[in-house]
Amino acid sequence: MPEPLTIAVSKGRILEEALPLLARAGIVPREDPARSRRLVLETSRADVRLLVIRAADVPTYVRHGAAELGIAGRDVLMEQGSEGLYEPLDLGIARCRMMVAGRPDAPAPQRRLRVATKYVNVTRRHYAAKGEQVELIKLYGSMELAPLVGLADRIVDLVDTGRTLAANGLVPLEHIADVSSRLVVNRAAMKVRHREVRALVADLEAAVAASGAPVAEGAAHG
Repeated sequence: MPEPLTIAVSKGRILEEALPLLARAGIVPREDPARSRRLVLETSRADVRLLVIRAADVPTYVRHGAAELGIAGRDVLMEQGSEGLYEPLDLGIARCRMMVAGRPDAPAPQRRLRVATKYVNVTRRHYAAKGEQVELIKLYGSMELAPLVGLADRIVDLVDTGRTLAANGLVPLEHIADVSSRLVVNRAAMKVRHREVRALVADLEAAVAASGAPVAEGAAHG
């Protein structure tokens, strides 16, 4: 019997919203991911297992073949790039927006704009497209704090309801991208295990369609 296909999926909201979708495709973890300390989970399908890792690591595990498939946020793919990956399916889960945010009444600084974010590549491209050079400050969390203490003039982060921004006196200022979770596939696995991978992608596509989320075929990136 061939080795099971491995799907890398990130912890947190993406995993929570992916589990019902996977269940529609007959893929149910044999252990509760919220309680288990295992990072590799067998499932109700002998041909599929799950690898539970950090969101930023999903494309890396898939790109290097440690997992044949992965579920990753579009924000991570935009930041890291999709080299070595196919992106065949928008799963329509973990939806939010990537925004520039800041104080609504902040005066324009008399220097280069300072922008705090963990999405430095996306932010650089966004401002370059506008013909602006900015000073980027990389942070890994609590972005809303940066404008409050004078570390940055703006932040670039994911926004869901906007309540956290509002609670800290910030407002969305510019829309960069709509974000949802995408299915990514290792290029080599698509060739070597084409029939198995295509069958699993088709199962997940049917699960997305059954959920009522829009199904969007993505282009291959390399």
